[in-house]
Amino acid sequence: MQTVTSADGTSIAFERHGEGPPLILLHGGSAPQYWKPVVPRFAEDYTVIIPHRRGVGESGDSEVYSLARGVEDIRAVIDAVDGTPILFGHSFGGLLAVETARTAPVEKLVAYEPAVLVGEYRQQADLASQMQARIDDGDRRQAMKFYIREVMHGGDIDDLDGWLAEWPPWPDIIALTENIARINRAIEQYPLPDSLDIDAPELLLTGTEGPPHLRDGIRAVDEALSDSEFIEFEGVGHGGPTEAPDRVTTEVRAFIDEKEAPAPEGSD
Repeated sequence: MQTVTSADGTSIAFERHGEGPPLILLHGGSAPQYWKPVVPRFAEDYTVIIPHRRGVGESGDSEVYSLARGVEDIRAVIDAVDGTPILFGHSFGGLLAVETARTAPVEKLVAYEPAVLVGEYRQQADLASQMQARIDDGDRRQAMKFYIREVMHGGDIDDLDGWLAEWPPWPDIIALTENIARINRAIEQYPLPDSLDIDAPELLLTGTEGPPHLRDGIRAVDEALSDSEFIEFEGVGHGGPTEAPDRVTTEVRAFIDEKEAPAPEGSD
């Protein structure tokens, strides 16, 4: 495990796997272990870097938490690695990847259902406050169940308890409750610009079974970008990178390996 110091002095830890050009994987509301099924599919050809978000894993924390602080953390990691990295983010990590790529040098950008809220849903969003109310009542488990139902399943799941019973990291996820509530507050405060200027190729990924509000959000991100690629996976939900790792990483690798077409002869 290595660490860097972010702009506000917070220590940010990151894992390193494999050898090759740098590929930074940014996790969302879950823990860095989210990427475990994905790492072997890249580590033979890339140096896979997995930062631990502040307040999660081996990273330090701060009383003030914001999207801007998260971007500063990722920029500190970028400065610590050799070469210009590819950013691949999931959910809140996808939003971090998009915002980081607006100001930091990146080779390419990949985002799976970045946590962007738009339209009427954004105006009514109060997930953070509803989670916090359950936390204040001393019921972190109910706060997490509420989050998982609303974010991962779009409010529509018949047997949430049965689904959770088969999810091994459930106790670890409960430990992240307060952290997830505050990242949701940061998400709710984020206004998507009309245009996103990113000087790198972009790939946006979604699944047909993802939450409707995040599927709306990624389409709005696609519209805000000038020339992004967009892929939708049939039958895949919000957990796409680990729910269908072979399908997702195949498309990501094809995008990463794709070389830019040479400029026409005589062009400036």
